[in-house]
Amino acid sequence: MGRPVSGPSPGPFEARLRDAASRLGPFAGRVHHHPRVGSTNDVAAALAEEGAPHGTVVVADEQTAGRGRHGNRWFSPPGSGLYVSVLLRTASSPVLTLAAGVAVAEALGRAGGLAATLEWPNDVVVEDAGRRRKVAGILAEASTVGDRVDRVVVGMGVNLRDGAWPPEVALRAGSVEGLSGRPVDAAALLAEMLAGLAARCREVESGRVAALLRRWEALAPSSRGAAVEWSAGQVRRRGVTEGVDEHGALIVRVDGRRERLSGGEVRHVGPGR
Repeated sequence: MGRPVSGPSPGPFEARLRDAASRLGPFAGRVHHHPRVGSTNDVAAALAEEGAPHGTVVVADEQTAGRGRHGNRWFSPPGSGLYVSVLLRTASSPVLTLAAGVAVAEALGRAGGLAATLEWPNDVVVEDAGRRRKVAGILAEASTVGDRVDRVVVGMGVNLRDGAWPPEVALRAGSVEGLSGRPVDAAALLAEMLAGLAARCREVESGRVAALLRRWEALAPSSRGAAVEWSAGQVRRRGVTEGVDEHGALIVRVDGRRERLSGGEVRHVGPGR
C-alpha cells in the first residue's frame, strides 16, 4: 500500500482518503502530507529518484517556491490552498495535463459547489460577475531516461480561500470559498481530485483518449469559437479556437487555415467572429 499519510495533522486527510480508498486506484495509501515545502513537484521528483512507486502523492499546506508553467510563480501561502503533486510512472501521454484539469474541475463541483470550467491548457476558472477567476492550475513535468519518458509529475494547485495575492495575481485569481460563499473541506476535495484523476488516467492507459477529450471540451467552452492571442517569436498572432486534437494541442483557425498550438501562453480575448 505504500507509505501512509504523514505530517503533524494527518487525521482529516487520512480518514477521508481511507473512506475513498476504493475509488483512488494507485493513489490509495501513498500520500505524503507536509505542512510546508518548497515545491510539491520537487518533493515528488525527489521521492521518484529514491524509487517511489507509481501513484505516490505529495500534499502541502504551504509552498515557498511553488511554480506554474514557464517558471511563473504559483502563490502558495499557508492556510489558503491545497497543493498536490502525483507521481505517474505509466506510459507518458501529452493529454495528462488535460486529464488533471478535468479531475480538478469535476472535484470542485462535487466537493466545492462550484461550476468550474477549463481554459487550455491548464487553467481551472469560475465565472464571477462577467470575469473569469482562476481557482486552480496544473503543471505536468516529465523526466526522461535516454529517449524514454521515465515518469511524469503532475502538480495541481487550488486556491481554497482568498489570500493576500500580489496585485498582478489578484486581478484574476479567485478561491473556492470566496466564490462559493461556503467553507470547503480540503480533505474531501483532495479525495475527489485523486479519485477523478485515477478514473481519467485509466481512460488514457486503456486508449480511450477520445472520451477524455470529449469531457475536457465539454468543460472548456472557450475551446471552440473563442478568439485567442499568442506569441510566435516576436510576432503577436490571433485566431479562433476549434477544439483540441488527440495529442491535447489547441487547434486555432488563422486566416482560413488551421494551426496547432502545443505550448506557450495563450490569452483569451473574447468570442470569435
